[in-house]
Amino acid sequence: MFQDIFSLIIDTVSSLYLMIILLRFILQYSRADFYNPISQFIAKATNPVLIPLRRIVPGWGGLDVAALVFAFLFQALVLFLKALVAGFVFGDILALLAMSLVLILGMMLKIYFWSLLIMIIASWIAPGSMHPALVLINQISEPLMRPFRKLLPPMGGLDLSPILVFLVLQVLSVVLAHMSQPFGIGFSLL
Repeated sequence: MFQDIFSLIIDTVSSLYLMIILLRFILQYSRADFYNPISQFIAKATNPVLIPLRRIVPGWGGLDVAALVFAFLFQALVLFLKALVAGFVFGDILALLAMSLVLILGMMLKIYFWSLLIMIIASWIAPGSMHPALVLINQISEPLMRPFRKLLPPMGGLDLSPILVFLVLQVLSVVLAHMSQPFGIGFSLL
């Protein structure tokens, strides 16, 4: 019983913090507003590790590589801790690293999936809202939406490009689910 409770706590806290780390990467990639209060929170939550890590791992092409390395190492550490709690010892470090990569990719897909879903619902309920969370979600989603809007421009004031984005995210989800099967990890966007 205590093992299950501890595993639940590790899963919840680590998933939330991994999401914050990946959001830090996405915010910089999408050139989101740094002065947004949510961006400020994400920066403060990740700066203690990222600032020293950036001395070792520089950015590349405008990407915050240190944030990706941090996310990767954090996920590997969490998997290692969960294995210790379960009484399992990883013999294959490559499997641990591969599982970490799959889980990070899965979290990135989930972040984009939910941000697009929130963006669409907010456009129906509160179009033009300037709430900091909605502004940030729009800024995160725009780099992903831009190429699809070129393929399928708005028709009669109706933007159908999110349908294509959701289709691509679902295809990537299926690919990731098949990649995660050897590790015994189930994956779903929901």
